[in-house]
Amino acid sequence: MIAFENVDFCYEDGTQVLFDVNLRVPDGTTLALLGASGSGKTTLLHVLLGLLKPTGGRVLVDGQDIVPMREKALSDVRERMGVVFQDGALFDSLTVGENVSFYMRERMRLDEDEMERRTLEQLKYVGLSHTMDLMPDELSGGMRRRVAVARAMAAFRPTIMLYDEPTSGLDPITADSICDLIRQVGTEQKLTSIIVTHRLRDAFKVADRLVLFRAGRIYFEGTCDLLRAATDPYIKRFMA
Repeated sequence: MIAFENVDFCYEDGTQVLFDVNLRVPDGTTLALLGASGSGKTTLLHVLLGLLKPTGGRVLVDGQDIVPMREKALSDVRERMGVVFQDGALFDSLTVGENVSFYMRERMRLDEDEMERRTLEQLKYVGLSHTMDLMPDELSGGMRRRVAVARAMAAFRPTIMLYDEPTSGLDPITADSICDLIRQVGTEQKLTSIIVTHRLRDAFKVADRLVLFRAGRIYFEGTCDLLRAATDPYIKRFMA
């Protein structure tokens, strides 16, 4: 279970980005965070990762409040999380295989054979076992996102997956294939997933529940059907 309790976040210049956010994400579910640019959805993801410290409230991961944790304890919590950043964020100077095995090499004491086995296993899972020796600039946008998913899953076998605009810049067909992969990974691996997106089509395709942010506050929380049926003027404009 992931829980945000009365979470506020304010930058040092006094700009407040999150206001009294209360949200629970049950184990094994997929939540989509929607909202206009600057509405707070990506900030909330960074708070969950411990990259930003909230100025108020608690952030619970499996019952542990991560807000007061020191870096070592936070690092242990992060090992339960796989993260797919916008555009994939691959290392351009490393091969696909080296990208996928990067965190295994940096953080785990595995021999070369085990790292190669895990790397190939994850690349095969995302349908890219043939790309092991390619460089990132030889991949399409969709392939880069798939490699990013493989890298996120390879090292620590996460129980939580976080996606920041995973289909940004992709054509609709490729975006749909990435959404299918996100749904497949979540279902087959029994993961808790949070996806930040501005694309309603993607949110409806992958999410069990949706949260719509407006100016740092949760404006709507519910199912896809409830959002579609909403008569609120702001929601209707957002969906138009």
